[in-house]
Amino acid sequence: MNPRSSSRLHDVVVAGAGPVGLFLACELALAGVDVLVLERDERPEAPLNSAPLGLRGLSVATSEALDRRGLLDDLLDAVPRPAQAGHFAGIAIDAAKVDPSAWPWRAAGPALTTLASDIATLEAVLAARAFELGVVIRRGLGVTGLDERDDELAVHANDLAFRTRWLVGCDGGRSTVRKLAGFEFAGTEPEFTAYSALVDIADPAVLKPGRHATPRGFIMSQPGRIAIADFDGGAHDREQPVTRAHLQAVLRRVSGTEVRLTTLHQATTFTDRARLATTYRRGRVLLAGDAAHVHSALGGQGLNAGLGDAMNLGWKLAATVRGRAPDDLLDTYEAERRPVGQWLLDWSRAQVAIMRPGPQARAMEGIVRELAATRDGATWFAGQLWGVTLRHDLGGGHPMTGRSAPDLAFDDGRRLASWLREGRGVLVDLAGSQRLRQAAARWGERVRVVGGGVGKALGLAALLVRPDGVVAWASDDDAASTSELEGALTRWFGPAARATR
Repeated sequence: MNPRSSSRLHDVVVAGAGPVGLFLACELALAGVDVLVLERDERPEAPLNSAPLGLRGLSVATSEALDRRGLLDDLLDAVPRPAQAGHFAGIAIDAAKVDPSAWPWRAAGPALTTLASDIATLEAVLAARAFELGVVIRRGLGVTGLDERDDELAVHANDLAFRTRWLVGCDGGRSTVRKLAGFEFAGTEPEFTAYSALVDIADPAVLKPGRHATPRGFIMSQPGRIAIADFDGGAHDREQPVTRAHLQAVLRRVSGTEVRLTTLHQATTFTDRARLATTYRRGRVLLAGDAAHVHSALGGQGLNAGLGDAMNLGWKLAATVRGRAPDDLLDTYEAERRPVGQWLLDWSRAQVAIMRPGPQARAMEGIVRELAATRDGATWFAGQLWGVTLRHDLGGGHPMTGRSAPDLAFDDGRRLASWLREGRGVLVDLAGSQRLRQAAARWGERVRVVGGGVGKALGLAALLVRPDGVVAWASDDDAASTSELEGALTRWFGPAARATR
């Protein structure tokens, strides 16, 4: 049976209505792109997406991204959660020992914090914004086929076919889009199966509270909840249901006790399988989030990385769709985000290495624990976990280039984040330079020029900020080079709209 084809040609089809797909759809729609989201599941509600098992830590980098699009307050209003410093292989990082002065390029602001949200609430906030922006979400339609036709694609979903210029797979670790488009997914096989479950235990005293290593892995026990890392080579298939009998058998084997579970309320599993797409783009198909990189959930970095992918890709793909992008702009998505994916895999593998059963891993764990307990150690781990030390290699000699822009506060009460909510580039003129303002004016609506009253901050005279909040160019000199600024503007926003007289 031939699928029924839609006559409408969409600019972009996004596969997957999880947080990454929804955030990407919002970014595209903000730039005026016609985007359609296809989602396999009929309904957004899923028990494992709600707290407590659906709870995820959101990094400073994610808080900044949400704040720059006016979404942070909505999320905080929905789930006011205390800040968390995070952990490395279960080794807690003490937020009180973190020294923010180690990050001199940062500026204090409401987004300079971590928070926690369950996936369901985050999806609801993003879906509401997508609806406001006119994004169409079609549920019960998972991608089942893909055909390329000249300068467009036919995306099959059940018995329907949708025409689009671009397709982005945000459909998770077992991405159908990735498989259909022929992406290579290279990496390593798992060493453990991890379980997180809400349970009732006949005699809770059998299990020692807290987190403990055993000859088979790790156990974490707290009232009503257990977590297990069973170094079984990832033998439990995620598609198999976790029954009370199975979980009890695993818990007994790993804990070395005869613990008895009376009730299993809810359970989820994951492994430390670590794979990364060798490229993030094949023709008109791109990948983001877990579709591009999978790894263990240790440390909770997957969601943050996926949202970072969406923030990085959205404005670049939108500019490409609208014909305003430099020729190689879309290539910078992979160049900037794939190293982050590789870091994620290595970060995950390092945690697995100190969790393995055996005296060598216990010795290494002890060393890491002592380092993390120091001020410098806690600050280093927090910088990695929170995303505040991330820097893309954009060239140029200024130490701010490639970093997340500081959330400068202006005398009129506005912050830099508020100027980024339109999804445009921003030139921040801190020295009152008419030359720089006139140069940037040639890029018209693509770049907004702001300043006035703030004075020089962090030693900066001017900085050019991309729509995703990354500093594209910066100068400490009041007589900053106009040609350098124009070069950065051309690189990221294409040729100027008109020439100056």
